[in-house]
Amino acid sequence: MAVYRNQTGGVIESPVTLKFYEDVIKGLKGSPKYLQSKYFYDAEGDKIFQQIMELPEYYLTKCELEIFSKQTKELCDAFLNKLTEFDIVELGAGDATKSIYLLEHLCKTGIDFTYYPIDISENVIELLETELPRKLPNLKITGLNGEYFDMIKEVNTLSNRKKIFLFLGSNIGNFTKEEAKDFLTLLHEHISPGDLMLIGVDLKKDPQQILAAYNDSLGVTRDFNLNLLKRINKELDANFDLTKFEHKPVYNETTGECKSFLESRENQIVNIGETESIEFMKDEQIQMEISQKYSLDEIKSLTQNSGFNEVTEFYDSNHWFVDIIVENK
Repeated sequence: MAVYRNQTGGVIESPVTLKFYEDVIKGLKGSPKYLQSKYFYDAEGDKIFQQIMELPEYYLTKCELEIFSKQTKELCDAFLNKLTEFDIVELGAGDATKSIYLLEHLCKTGIDFTYYPIDISENVIELLETELPRKLPNLKITGLNGEYFDMIKEVNTLSNRKKIFLFLGSNIGNFTKEEAKDFLTLLHEHISPGDLMLIGVDLKKDPQQILAAYNDSLGVTRDFNLNLLKRINKELDANFDLTKFEHKPVYNETTGECKSFLESRENQIVNIGETESIEFMKDEQIQMEISQKYSLDEIKSLTQNSGFNEVTEFYDSNHWFVDIIVENK
């Protein structure tokens, strides 16, 4: 196993920390520089994202929550029309604010199923396994902490039922269009024919409305991005000065790409551990996240070309967001 030394000479051997370290170094040595958005979600990142979801500018959560709260029966019926026995697997479960509507309805109908929330955040899984049984005493839950495909393999060893996969919150938008196709194609190969998937997708709309969702007036999204630098300082013994980076989101109306960057305010060198030094030029940017927006035709084409057939779709009242149900071929 590879190791690295921190600035006090200690050797770090945790596989999880090593993977984090390797991904950070690879990204910051890239051209252009980038960091992977999945690492936003330590305990502090989880907390800040909860604040983001409550912001007036952040319409995504409100739109999808409206779908799940007001069309719960219709969503469940769409699943039950295709499958009579199944388990539910949620990719990137978060706090299950939306999926709890489905879980509660299915529990009340007496359907025998197990809920498998998957999340890279250990904190999230611990909270779900503690809190959900209090709200839904009849719910069978087995939380899985790790990467999506590793945990899907684990689910397949635990259950031989058909699966309903939930991929909510426009998490599909965390990939470029090319990455999204690769992800869905790989998912198609990892799951069984006839398995269903519900994908939440943020649709293209007024550019100013989209940009405001990632550049809120209170600076919470800025803090969310900067928190990853803070996490690198804490876990990888780096010395990022957060005051020397500025949060800059941009939206391309043509491509539908909304990207968030942290821009260096000056020439500087950041040390990570004992051996790595990263040089930043003034105005040089780190790409922190992408939030890809789609037209309905684009998302239908994407799923079809990745090995899925469309079943149906559900919209919020403004048609700003769609939850599309697809079936694995």
